[in-house]
Amino acid sequence: MAPWSGLTADEMALLETTFWSAGGSRHAMAERLGFSKSKANALIAGLVEQGLLAEAGLQRSSGGRRAENLQLHEGLGVLVGVDIGATSLDVAVLRPDLSVLAQHAEPADVREGPGVVLARVRVLMRELLGRCGFGAKQVIGIGIGVPGPVNFEIGQLVNPPLMPAWDSFSIRDYLREDYAAPVFVDNDVNLMALGELWRLKRSLSNFLVIKVGTGIGCGIVCHGEVYRGAAGSAGDVGHICVDQEGPLCHCGNLGCVEAMAAGPAITRMAVQAAEAGESRALAERLRAQGRIDAVDVGQASRAGDAAANAIVQRAGQLIGQMLASIVNFFNPSHVFIGGGITHIGPLFLAALRQSVYHRSLALSTRHLEIQYTPLGAQAGLVGAGVLAMHETLKVRGVAP
Repeated sequence: MAPWSGLTADEMALLETTFWSAGGSRHAMAERLGFSKSKANALIAGLVEQGLLAEAGLQRSSGGRRAENLQLHEGLGVLVGVDIGATSLDVAVLRPDLSVLAQHAEPADVREGPGVVLARVRVLMRELLGRCGFGAKQVIGIGIGVPGPVNFEIGQLVNPPLMPAWDSFSIRDYLREDYAAPVFVDNDVNLMALGELWRLKRSLSNFLVIKVGTGIGCGIVCHGEVYRGAAGSAGDVGHICVDQEGPLCHCGNLGCVEAMAAGPAITRMAVQAAEAGESRALAERLRAQGRIDAVDVGQASRAGDAAANAIVQRAGQLIGQMLASIVNFFNPSHVFIGGGITHIGPLFLAALRQSVYHRSLALSTRHLEIQYTPLGAQAGLVGAGVLAMHETLKVRGVAP
């Protein structure tokens, strides 16, 4: 039975608020929930006594008595976060406050199918838990990100373009053989949005997270919640057309921004430049490694290579063209850019910004901030932890 199965709605609200406040004070909790000080103190005392909340030191004084920070008690158990990318796999064991206890990343290929990839996930989960001295019974929630549209209610991928073998496969049922904890599956960029929402302590209500890697996706936070759409495919912006005469995309359409500006497109443009003799740096990299990736293009660009600069600017301009339409439509306060593209450097971000500001309405961009995600490479894993803890509290730890 979950440790919070017998709690009242007010006690559950206090636990959830503590999680999202990331170490807030008693007074801040009471204010956020609209509770009187006496009611909040009584609830907190009860939850501390039950081992659900912990007082974590003292906040810096702003005059008067210093207030205790509150956090979820680490004795509750652990979370497992899994970030499955098109070409990578990242697994972590986290405390309820999302501090990482153990983590492992390695290359992977989602096209090998769920059997192969999830068998490896299973092994890594067991190894990492063992390294921390935990077993399956101490896991209170599992969050998993995948690079495709997800039906969130049933935890299954729906017609995922990059990973067709995963269509309708139940990741939840697969892991249920080993774990009694609830398992939640979401699109990888939605998890990045959740990670940002947690980092910001829900201080921003309307923002976007764009992930540019093998594909291009968008996490949408609307009124402080991740917006998934009617069928789980909200934010699938990689298939917005930016050139009707453009190359064929794996989705079957021409000129999708993903086919023209994501990681593989950047690599393709770089190989063409190297083979055409337009870039000595890229030609040398191709000769030495036998291949070129987007990071190589970024390094050549930062070293002043003109052809690499043109490729980076072209990718930024096309993604900015797509993003301008979304900015006009959604009017976010911030756009955070994440994924492998962040390793390319500042020129890509500058080209993207210029394109967005040039093509968007002045009113939409008046207060708009566009930046790389501050969580960086950890965004997906942090988001997986947020998904696991937030949804586990919502369902009170009962496997859905």
